[in-house]
Amino acid sequence: MMEILPITLEGARVRLEPLSMDHLDALCAVGLDENIWRWFRVAALDRPQMREFIEIALQDQAKGVTLPFATVEAASGRVIGSTRFAAIERADRNLEIGWTWIAPPWQRTAINTEAKYLMLRHAFEQWGCIRVALKTDELNERSRAAIARIGAKEEGRFRNHMIVSTGRIRNSVYFSMIAEEWPTAKQHLEAMLAR
Repeated sequence: MMEILPITLEGARVRLEPLSMDHLDALCAVGLDENIWRWFRVAALDRPQMREFIEIALQDQAKGVTLPFATVEAASGRVIGSTRFAAIERADRNLEIGWTWIAPPWQRTAINTEAKYLMLRHAFEQWGCIRVALKTDELNERSRAAIARIGAKEEGRFRNHMIVSTGRIRNSVYFSMIAEEWPTAKQHLEAMLAR
């Protein structure tokens, strides 16, 4: 049985620690940037919106459907973003990894790769998940390439899936990784992180 409790996942470059309201100031310091939020249903462009972002994540955690994290750069201890396990389906042993954002100075670094590695490893090896999904905006080519690079397979598009914070109607591209694919993906990710 998947026991979904707040946990800390730690690697060489990144630490994922349970998100709390204590992270508000640090997330505001790096995250009130419209470029971060243009792909999201909601935007956190000021302190009240960031507070609401955290509050909603914690409400969903209390319902047992998400497990949100603050993303922390290991070397400096600085909070640089957020991510979460979401859409948790215990009976079917599957979930999504999503709601991920990283402040621009840390984008296109190994931080996000290692964060995904830690989350996938936990999902498959600790919780016994049989499927982990990831989704992104059809227009977010960088995100789509990054998801494919970690070994997830594209499944298809959900047309008119959601309305993002700018009012644009978004098509979402779904990817997944299944348990049988994890050992190969794990080796691939560990090789990427060793470079």
